[in-house]
Amino acid sequence: MNTGKFFLALGVFLLPFHATAGEEVNVYSYRQPFLVQPLFDVFTEQTGIKVNTVFARQGLVERLKQEGANSPADVILTVDISRLAESAEAGVTQAVRSRKLRRNIPQAYRDPRRHWFGLTTRGRIIVASRERVQPGEITRYEDLALPKWRGRICTRSGKHIYMVALTASAIARHGRDGARRWLAGLKNNLARKPQGNDRAQVKAIRDGVCDVAVINTYYMGKMLADPKQVSWAESVFMIFPNQAGRGVHVNVSGMAMTRSAPNRANALRLMEFLSGDAAQQIYAEQNHEYPVKRSTPRSGLVASWGEFKADDLALARIAELRGEASRLADEVGYDN
Repeated sequence: MNTGKFFLALGVFLLPFHATAGEEVNVYSYRQPFLVQPLFDVFTEQTGIKVNTVFARQGLVERLKQEGANSPADVILTVDISRLAESAEAGVTQAVRSRKLRRNIPQAYRDPRRHWFGLTTRGRIIVASRERVQPGEITRYEDLALPKWRGRICTRSGKHIYMVALTASAIARHGRDGARRWLAGLKNNLARKPQGNDRAQVKAIRDGVCDVAVINTYYMGKMLADPKQVSWAESVFMIFPNQAGRGVHVNVSGMAMTRSAPNRANALRLMEFLSGDAAQQIYAEQNHEYPVKRSTPRSGLVASWGEFKADDLALARIAELRGEASRLADEVGYDN
C-alpha cells in the first residue's frame, strides 16, 4: 500500500508507512525534509523507486527498537558520528558490503564494521569578532584554554554531541589528562553559561557578549542565507584551527541500513546513489557542507572559505571516546 510521505516534527510520530517491496524505499531521517527531498526526487527520477520519509528531531532509534523485525524502515539518515554510532550500538543497523561505498567514501568516514557511512563533512571551527580579535591571535583549539581569553568565549553545552566529539578528538590527540586540562581551561574562559545552538554563539559575538566561539562550518552558510542573521555572520571571521598540526576536527552527516530493512536492494541503491557525484553535489550545496567524496566540487560559497587541513583521525575512534568525553564535561562542571 502506498501511503506516501509523513513528515513530522518535535519527535511526535504521526502514522507509519507501508512499503511495496521492489517499488519503494523507506527512510527514517533526522535531517530536515527540505535538505533531503531534492536528493530523493532525483533518485526517484533515475530509478523509479519512490522514497517514503519519516522525519523526527529525536527518537528514531527508539522507534526502530520498538518496531523490531516488523519495522518498515530501510535506511536511517542522521547528523553526527555520535548518532551513527548509537544506531549501530543499539543493534538496529546491519553491515553493508558495497565496492561503490568503499570507493566513494574515505575510510576515516565509514565504520570498520560497515554499519554506517558518512555522506557530508563539516569542520568544527573557531570564529572570532572582526572588531575585537586580530587575525593570528588564536590559531589552535588548544589556544581556547589560554588565560588571555578569560571571559571571552561562548559555546553550546559541553554535553552536546558536537562538543562531545570535539572533546573526544582532544582525548585521542592529548590523552585523557591533557584533554581534561584543556576542557577545564576552556570552561574557565567562558563568558556565560553554555547555552543555545551554534548560531546563538555567533549572535552573542555580534552582541558583544563574547569574542570567540566554536561552531560547525555549515552554520556560516545558513546564517548568510538568512537575511535576519547575515549581520551575525558578517561580525566574525572564520579560523580553521591547527593547520600546523593535527588539522581541523571533522564530523559527518551519515547513513545506515536498518537491521530489518524489508527493501534491502532498494536501500543499497539509495545509499550508493547518495555517495555518488550527483547526490553529493546536491546534498553539500543544500547543506553548505563538504562532499564526502573528494572528487565532487564544493559549492561556490564553501569553496570561497578556502582549503584547509582536516584531522585524519578516524571517526570510529571519536565514537569510541565519546563516553569518556561526556564524563570529562561532567568532571570539570562545564555546564555549571
